[in-house]
Amino acid sequence: MRQTINGADFRRLVVNAAAAIELHKQAVNELNVFPVPDGDTGTNMSMTISSAVTDLKKAEDPTLEKAASLAASAMLRGARGNSGVILSLLFRGIGKALKGASVCDGVLWAKALQEGVDAAYKAVMKPAEGTILTVARLSAAKAVAAAKENSYFEFVHEAALEEAKVALAGTMNQNPVLKKAGVIDAGGRGWVLALEAMLLALRGEEITAPTGEAGEEPKEQASFSDFETEDITFTYCTEFIVSRENDKDPEQLRAFLSQLGDSLVLVDDEEIIKVHVHTNNPGTAMQEALTYGSFVTVKVENMRLQHTEKVMSEQELAPTIAAPEKKYGAVAVCAGDGIASVFRDLGADGIISGGQTMNPSTQDILLAVNQVPAEIVFVFPNNKNIIMAAEQVDPLTEKKVVVIPSKTIPQGITALLSFDPEGEEDENIAAMTQALETVDTMQITYAARNSDFDGFDIHEGDYLAMYGSALFGTSRSLSELLKGLAEKTKQEGKSYITIFYGADTTEKQAQKAADIFTKACPNADVNLLQGGQPVYYFLISAE
Repeated sequence: MRQTINGADFRRLVVNAAAAIELHKQAVNELNVFPVPDGDTGTNMSMTISSAVTDLKKAEDPTLEKAASLAASAMLRGARGNSGVILSLLFRGIGKALKGASVCDGVLWAKALQEGVDAAYKAVMKPAEGTILTVARLSAAKAVAAAKENSYFEFVHEAALEEAKVALAGTMNQNPVLKKAGVIDAGGRGWVLALEAMLLALRGEEITAPTGEAGEEPKEQASFSDFETEDITFTYCTEFIVSRENDKDPEQLRAFLSQLGDSLVLVDDEEIIKVHVHTNNPGTAMQEALTYGSFVTVKVENMRLQHTEKVMSEQELAPTIAAPEKKYGAVAVCAGDGIASVFRDLGADGIISGGQTMNPSTQDILLAVNQVPAEIVFVFPNNKNIIMAAEQVDPLTEKKVVVIPSKTIPQGITALLSFDPEGEEDENIAAMTQALETVDTMQITYAARNSDFDGFDIHEGDYLAMYGSALFGTSRSLSELLKGLAEKTKQEGKSYITIFYGADTTEKQAQKAADIFTKACPNADVNLLQGGQPVYYFLISAE
């Protein structure tokens, strides 16, 4: 039985842990229903710990302190997702405990595991029971108790692993979300895999397939169809690293972000601040972060879209075609809860989450079409880059699929307004297609980089306004662009104006936009709706 480990041993333990999580990441993904059912915990944990392996393999004969420091630093910068950040914090605490040590026995290892738990709990704003935090906490406590009995590293680590397995089995009954799905916690499973692989490496054994957990028999994977996409409170998983370029206290950023969303994890060192948060306003979060320094990395993912993809994947394994209950049905592609609600209110049977930068595949559209209980299904792509994928669906299904080539959300809404459920197929196709030409679409987004387009000198961070398919103008002022678009709308003599404001637009900004159009077009009917769309601050239709 091994009494101590050194730097080379620690490196081998981390490498083995990374290999185990990578080997079983898909199985871990299939358990992922908490805090949101987006099916990426295994992938995130694997990418996080793999970043440490890369740096550790570059180091020649690292000391224990050096190996632990390298692993902690690399994981902090490479952490992805809630589970990945927590994993990096566990290793950060371990690195802190091993500072100055040339070897580690069981007593020091127990302290290191406890330091990791303390670091993770400190960074997580609202710790929940039945998660990786619970598994790590109970495991570390067992290690501390075992170290009082026997100071050998292997003895303490084995005790920690056995307790982690027991704790993992209990997560299903501690967390109501896991209980509903009938699964154990995904992040906790990843931590058990890591501890298990470390012990095997210590004994010179190869990694083998994991065995079942003790206790009540859980499912091997969750059914993501058991959870509604609408149950995801906050849409965007937002992660970034910002360099520390002033003396501002990161706790102020923590307090700000805690009001903006949930699943907040914030960790900092002398050089950087690492943030993970689920929010509907990623732009607001990042704008505040910029007051601390410049970005090192940024990642924003749509968790609703991830969940939809998981559900679609499950349905693909056992595809079903809804029996016709009516002649006509409709499927619309869009992003944003408010916009989706509008399409549903107009009679759309199915909504596919997607749009600019997130184009659904032909398979995604096919699965949605097959679920509509109608003989003829009209599809509204609402983006020029999705039309071709939609057109491939008809020969793949027994239903008749008709694509109305809408290139924007306003076009799709206007076309659906022209639909007559009692009309003939050809008449409806003609009416909806002609309606596309009656609406002008305006959009305001932002510039991701410097460029020169259509004679405009565009700078990163500028607001960009589009009128139809042409660039209308750029500015650092939203009001300036809105006034220009409103004046253009007035000149075109439009009577009906609908303004959808996006996820990163405040109600105050939205009302100001409505006031600008009302003032410029006093005879027009101006409607303001919360679209909730990403990327675009405003989507505006004028008829």
